[in-house]
Amino acid sequence: MSAVLDPQLSDLLCAMPKAELHIHIEGSLEPELIFAMAQRNGLSLPYPDVAALRAAYAFSNLQSFLDIYYAGASVLITEQDFFDMAWAYFLRAKADNVIHAELFFDPQTHTERGIAFETVINGLRRACDRARSELRIRAELILCFLRHLSEDDALATLEQARPHIGKFIGVGLDSSELGHPPDKFSRVFAEARHLDLRAVAHAGEEGPPAYIWSALDVLKVERIDHGVQCLQDPRLVERLVRDRIPLTVCPLSNLKLCVFDSLAQHNIRAMLDAGLVATINSDDPAYFGGYINQNFVETFAALTMNASHARQLAANSIEASFASPAEKHSDHQRLAEFFSARGLH
Repeated sequence: MSAVLDPQLSDLLCAMPKAELHIHIEGSLEPELIFAMAQRNGLSLPYPDVAALRAAYAFSNLQSFLDIYYAGASVLITEQDFFDMAWAYFLRAKADNVIHAELFFDPQTHTERGIAFETVINGLRRACDRARSELRIRAELILCFLRHLSEDDALATLEQARPHIGKFIGVGLDSSELGHPPDKFSRVFAEARHLDLRAVAHAGEEGPPAYIWSALDVLKVERIDHGVQCLQDPRLVERLVRDRIPLTVCPLSNLKLCVFDSLAQHNIRAMLDAGLVATINSDDPAYFGGYINQNFVETFAALTMNASHARQLAANSIEASFASPAEKHSDHQRLAEFFSARGLH
């Protein structure tokens, strides 16, 4: 039986301003929207209805998820499709009081299907700009390379992205982690640095702490996505704490992909206790059963975390973002006012 969170703390978690830094926009594609886009684009799906597709979301590991994730993304054809997908996420993010969002997108998933790079990024960028103007959510894009493909493929993707440099802020590394260490992509990350792009990478989800070291020392990333395996290596923890390297943790994703057997076994509270700049995010919420607020509520219930943890996680998300110093200062002030208004200092 799952733990029930105190309603007052649940309301606090849902209402507090927060940044989301680990969201794969293709992973926010709900079954209803998949079917709507398939119909709009004249595509057939290997599932009879929404319920059958949702029932297929039973994963035993990262790869079993990725197989269905790429199948779902196949309905994205037009610029409007990419806009609609991102806009649907932003409406949910607004309801969850997300004030800053950095969206991962996987152009190779689409360009290998014959979809033009500009179709992908223009639809996503238009949604980001509308989110800023209409929803007051600062929204940016991070181009992720698929690590199960070659580095030459990643370099070709970065070349395709050059004319659109102003439309995204950084590069990342995602997809199948095991067997694809970060140093496989040293050249493309070096090239991205020359283009003044920010850098993040998935590491230490299913892969070992050595992958986190490699992401830091070879790829020169500023943030580690997931990173939950870091606690296996005390020297790595010391490094992460000392250098204030943020970790974008996704509890419900970790549970769904069997990284942890239960949320009660998750180590995010231990990460905070160790002084790590850990954050809570939703990863692929359409597939993993929860957007950011649900990740907060279920994790806090399972680990008996409190309002102090909530404030730390929200502050960490602001610190870990790629917002400007002035924007971060404003966000921290907003967070302080939020807690002060509730008598929490």
